[in-house]
Amino acid sequence: MSPLLDLPLAELAARLRTGEVTARAATEAALTALDTRGRELVAVARLWPEKALARAEALDRARAEGRVLGPLHGVPLAHKDMFDRQGELSEWGTKIHRGRVAERTATVIARLDAAGAIDLGRLNMVEFALGITGHNAHTGHPRNPWDPSRITGGSTSGGAAAVAARLVPGTLGSDTGGSIRVPASLCGIVGIKPTWGRVSRHGVMPLSFSLDHIGPLARTARDCALLLEAIAGPDPLDRTTSARPPGALAASIDAGVKGLRIGFAREGLEIAPEAEIAALEREAMAVFRALGARVHEQPIPGMAPLNALRRIVLTVECAALHRELVRTRRADYNPETLARMMPGFALSAVDYIRALQLRTPLLERFVAEVFGACDVLALPTCPVRTPTLAETDTGGDSRFVEISTAMGSAIGFANYLGLPALSVPMGFDSRGMPVGLQLVGRPFAEALLLRTAHAFETQTGWTSRRPPGAG
Repeated sequence: MSPLLDLPLAELAARLRTGEVTARAATEAALTALDTRGRELVAVARLWPEKALARAEALDRARAEGRVLGPLHGVPLAHKDMFDRQGELSEWGTKIHRGRVAERTATVIARLDAAGAIDLGRLNMVEFALGITGHNAHTGHPRNPWDPSRITGGSTSGGAAAVAARLVPGTLGSDTGGSIRVPASLCGIVGIKPTWGRVSRHGVMPLSFSLDHIGPLARTARDCALLLEAIAGPDPLDRTTSARPPGALAASIDAGVKGLRIGFAREGLEIAPEAEIAALEREAMAVFRALGARVHEQPIPGMAPLNALRRIVLTVECAALHRELVRTRRADYNPETLARMMPGFALSAVDYIRALQLRTPLLERFVAEVFGACDVLALPTCPVRTPTLAETDTGGDSRFVEISTAMGSAIGFANYLGLPALSVPMGFDSRGMPVGLQLVGRPFAEALLLRTAHAFETQTGWTSRRPPGAG
């Protein structure tokens, strides 16, 4: 593996901007890694080597002339197969859309282009992004770089595997019920789901328009800050985006956590964390105390009702989007996809409207009760340890649904309420698998969450750990 790929995105970007590293060298290294190790991990959907290398050479010429496009000048990236690029395949992880050519370029992809990034291609994902384990029989199940017998988490499965294995320094994912944070946790990287409306969804495959969020996954909080800065902000092509400017998210990332109020949740969780995960969380709180934060147990409203309301919104909106395809091509869906989708067809309009109506008052209550007493809420990203592919490759039966529900029990509330949340590695379990700590903030507190994660990862060094064969 090229030593260039062992560099965090922020450091690679700095070297590219100064000319110490060429865009062509970084692009060639990433393309080679994706075409070899990436294929082994079943992370790659398709690559665009000719276009990527041509873009790299153009950026190197610009750099030689003293022109730097932006903070990501020459950085090679690859993304989940749901972000459209005009004229290129975008198949959404399903054979139902095999051969689909995008008619437009997603706003987030255009913004990465403007920042100087190089688009290498697309990475595998869960079919239609509807699944938290990472399974996809159409494309093959991506493998976790820490242990290929275990799942990556989903639905940003290929992206998390590729970043963790040091094949690319960063990627974009989507998060409707944990699809950024769960794979980040299980693969030992950082992933942030920003506030709902912070990032445009124009040109991105929809799953649930009330819950879909777009955000980055990368090795470190600083890396995520650079990517989020590049893609965030209002977009006239997506009227759900907030007019609030994102600001310079990386500017305060070194400010530390001294005096910060960090609350950890014990009561109100839908599923209690397994013993090893609870122990790692206690150690994480001790780290924050040592860094000068004011750490205390924080009561939270019960998560089970919030998760139930999120499931209503997700399944109904997803069912509405897929109604005609389910009627005409049901046999072409993965069974896991149908297992998560079909309940939406049985719910009433009354259930759905009520779930939407409750969203604002429940958000106001959560912010008042929780963030009136703390600045950051901390809890494990997943309360259960990483299962194997064999344990979860059960064709969407009741066991699959049970495991999926447990994995997402501590994250769905942030989608329903639209709160920003990220996952940062907080250690490893006895099987050598990474475990994530979730940090949640009040609306538009992305900079604070990234700063908190940065202080933690700098103190612990967990984000510098490499999976076997990486770096």
